[in-house]
Amino acid sequence: MTIVLLVHTVPLWRASLASLLGTGQGIEVRTAERGAIRTALSGGCPDVLLTDLDCPGARDVLDEVKTVTAPHGGTYPLAVLTRSDQPRGLRRAYEAGALGYIDKYRPVDDLSEVMHKLADGGRHIDESLAFSLLQVADMPLSPRELSVLSMAEEGDNVAGIAARLVAASEHGE
Repeated sequence: MTIVLLVHTVPLWRASLASLLGTGQGIEVRTAERGAIRTALSGGCPDVLLTDLDCPGARDVLDEVKTVTAPHGGTYPLAVLTRSDQPRGLRRAYEAGALGYIDKYRPVDDLSEVMHKLADGGRHIDESLAFSLLQVADMPLSPRELSVLSMAEEGDNVAGIAARLVAASEHGE
């Protein structure tokens, strides 16, 4: 049995999502409002925390999730429901340690499979959200380093890349 703690501030949406999730094979749904996550956790450990980035107070929910610790000392797997046109929300979810990114416009028939996957230690990113998530991720490489990788991807060898870099620097690029 996979236990999902659904945190949402809008009662109708919370009840609807709980009902939908509850139809999944092997899923038990518990619910909580913003500010009540710790209280809900005292009733037993969930396998996954799920929230909606569009719900009022979503930022507060993510902040609260970052402060709770699972009995094993780590964090609870966090999944977020969102849209691809919400890159800031994706970034905040990433910073909160989200392992699951679920597009709200996706088919719902495999939602319980996603919850099981996260409960088993996996990750999930809907394809429609992947590009948006990459856009907001930290990029540790400089533009010059990215251009070098691009040259390598085009098939240039080390000598060819070096020659292009020297030519570019001589032309002030």
